[in-house]
Amino acid sequence: MIEKPEIYTIAFYNIENLFDIENDPYTNDDDFLPTSAKRWTYKRYQNKLRKLGSVISQIGDNSESPAPIIVGLAEVENNNVLSDLINSEHLENEGYEFVHFDSLDERGIDVALLYKSEFFIVESSETFSVYLQNEMGLRDYTRDVLLVQGKLGGENLNIIVNHWSSRREGEKETEYKRIAAAKVVNSIIDRIKKEDSDAKIIVMGDFNDNPEDNSIKLLEKESELYNPFKTVLSHDKGSLNHDFQWNMFDQILISNNFFDLSTSNLRFFKANVFNSKFVTQYHGKYKGQPFRTYVGKKYRGGYSDHFPVFIQLKSS
Repeated sequence: MIEKPEIYTIAFYNIENLFDIENDPYTNDDDFLPTSAKRWTYKRYQNKLRKLGSVISQIGDNSESPAPIIVGLAEVENNNVLSDLINSEHLENEGYEFVHFDSLDERGIDVALLYKSEFFIVESSETFSVYLQNEMGLRDYTRDVLLVQGKLGGENLNIIVNHWSSRREGEKETEYKRIAAAKVVNSIIDRIKKEDSDAKIIVMGDFNDNPEDNSIKLLEKESELYNPFKTVLSHDKGSLNHDFQWNMFDQILISNNFFDLSTSNLRFFKANVFNSKFVTQYHGKYKGQPFRTYVGKKYRGGYSDHFPVFIQLKSS
């Protein structure tokens, strides 16, 4: 019989463009081909898989911690890259399986969920589209929201994985897109609570907004969620860095019943950013920032432009 861990680590990681080297005629993956300006070769792809696996296997408090039970991912191209990732050097013995659906995102990148099936039993999964229009009134496709429902430690758990629209055209100019995504998540949670008023819910993702931004506050307020990353973000800590300023776009929010010891075997313990030195730039003016795979078209050979974030639940 598998021994039940006392601490469950649950993580989220934007892994910065995990594309295979094959051309997909239905998506805009042309930047990530061996013939592209970025020269995305088989060797570079294998190096990225190995590096991401080494990070995922270590997310937690210390190097002795077991790899996370559940890991939400952003920026994965397809099932092939997920299969290659969970079978890579550092993850092949961890027993991960995955949930992934292709979305209509123009770049062909989606969210996914890795999970250790010996601990988390998946019962159902589905996706929800965020309907957006551009200024011409045409449909603007973005990543779907992923809902995975199952059992962890004998308790029902609902996990919602997100990768909301970026700020590329400006923070204020694109805010409506993230508000729209927040409303979709709130409607999913409303549906879950109608079926089970005491449902345990975890909402994770790269929200492209910080804890104090309107979209995240809308999630917190309407769905009565607790956001531990409000207090993790500081002047010198975040999940990504832009213009030498830390942001906490990657967050994990939880329903308040993770604090109710009378009704729960799983209770919230802690939250943090996984920013061990090996995933950072070691020197130069970007010292301490995430060690990226690419800067523009220039190959750096790092991990990702985001740090992973994680929460830990204690089982009683």
